Amino acid sequence: MDTCVIGSAVLATISTPVLIIAILVSLGVGAGVAFFILKQIAGNAISQAKEQAQRIVDDARNEAEVHRQQIELEAKNQLISRREEFEKEAEQTRTELKDAEKRVAKREDNLDRKLDVLTTKEKHLEQYESQVKQREAAVAETEEQIAGVLKQQQEQLLRISGLSEAEAKDVVLGHIEREVQHEAGQIIQREIAKAEEEAREQSRKITVQAIQRFAAEHTATATVSTVAIPSDDMKGRVIGREGRNIRAFEQATGVDVIVDDTPGVVVVSCFDPIRRAVAAESLQKLIDDGRIHPSRIEELVEQTREEIQERVIRFGKESAIEASIQGLHPKVSEMMGRLHYRTSFGQNILRHSVEVAYLCQVIADELGLDGTIARRCGFLHDIGKAMDHEAEGGHPAIGMEFCKRFKETEAVLNAIGGHHGDIESTTPYTPIVMAADAISGARPGARRETLERYIKRLEQLEGIATSFDGVQQAYAIQAGREVRVIVDSKKMDDPNSAKVARDIAKRVEEEMTYPGEVRVTVLREVRNVEYAR
Repeated sequence: MDTCVIGSAVLATISTPVLIIAILVSLGVGAGVAFFILKQIAGNAISQAKEQAQRIVDDARNEAEVHRQQIELEAKNQLISRREEFEKEAEQTRTELKDAEKRVAKREDNLDRKLDVLTTKEKHLEQYESQVKQREAAVAETEEQIAGVLKQQQEQLLRISGLSEAEAKDVVLGHIEREVQHEAGQIIQREIAKAEEEAREQSRKITVQAIQRFAAEHTATATVSTVAIPSDDMKGRVIGREGRNIRAFEQATGVDVIVDDTPGVVVVSCFDPIRRAVAAESLQKLIDDGRIHPSRIEELVEQTREEIQERVIRFGKESAIEASIQGLHPKVSEMMGRLHYRTSFGQNILRHSVEVAYLCQVIADELGLDGTIARRCGFLHDIGKAMDHEAEGGHPAIGMEFCKRFKETEAVLNAIGGHHGDIESTTPYTPIVMAADAISGARPGARRETLERYIKRLEQLEGIATSFDGVQQAYAIQAGREVRVIVDSKKMDDPNSAKVARDIAKRVEEEMTYPGEVRVTVLREVRNVEYAR
């Protein structure tokens, strides 16, 4: 407080101009001091900036130097690796060139040897040619001598017989004519016997097909199905009171039900495989259910018929996919599905059709033809068998007419109608289908016979083989398509064993009827046994 009062008093005593001058002087001194301070600060900042810039430049130079060294190191590494790769490639190239030189040298040696061989052969050929020419000259001379001798003999024969040349020719020609007539008679008899045998075989095939298409009192194995029943009491329930159940079942399914004394089975007979399948499955369901009466029969039969129809459609589609057949009409696919329930000598026709389709494609590809068309021809070739019991004519004509309605190509139609030779083949695919059909049907295990006929055929085959002298044992194998014959090596040598094989094959051809061919293999083994004691 005292200081402020004193200051105030001093200021009050100082005059105004002096005060102003003092203030101005103070301001000037302050400005100078401030300028000096600012200058010092700016100088320090500039020096610091210069030092920082120098440090940045030095760091950049150091970093650039390090980066340059790294680049040089990487370049050196790449140069070394590329040099190593080049050396490896050069070494490999040198090795290949050495191998090539060796091969060329080897070929040159082979060519030199072949040239020597050819030169030797040429010399031999020249010798042979000279020998042949000498022999030809000798043969010509001999022929002249023989002609002269024959002429002399002819003149002597004419003098001895007292006949003229024309009369002698007539006698000789008459003798030759009688011999030719005799041989012609033998040929005619042999051909007639062969034709009769083929006719009998063909008649048997036609008979079997007719039995499959028409079911009368006589039924074949392919037209009947058996349904197992748990007890004989169930037979009475199947028949029903006064036969009403069995009549209702036969009327609903269109089949014949045979209930006889055979224990444990009921036989269902029908020429239509679809109806037979529907009936057999329906009867099995009825037996399993136990409720057997007319209304239940109609209900189950209708239900089973729908299920079978769905299966038929599914089988057709699946087989078409398996055989890679595209663009089939649904009706054609359905008919192919019906073949699942059709058999020929035990061979399922749908599986047979798929197999023939594959065989046709393989054969067509080997011949340079269109495998897709061949596969389609083979797949559809037996489609007529799905409906041959419903229409007149053979299954080739029926199938061709059916597929014609669905715009199949001419190649497919001709293959369907002509795969059994019923019509002339107009495309190369028809003979292919014929060959594939024969292969599929004739391969071992494809088709079966009845057990009784099969056993008799094997017994007959073995009996023919063992009837020859020197045969010890004979075994029919591969379903009767081959017979192995073991002969006694002491009684028979190699030429005789070959003759026995030919004679057995000839007797099998003459006395037996069989599909495809039968291979006769004769085994002759020599065993020498000694004992060391």
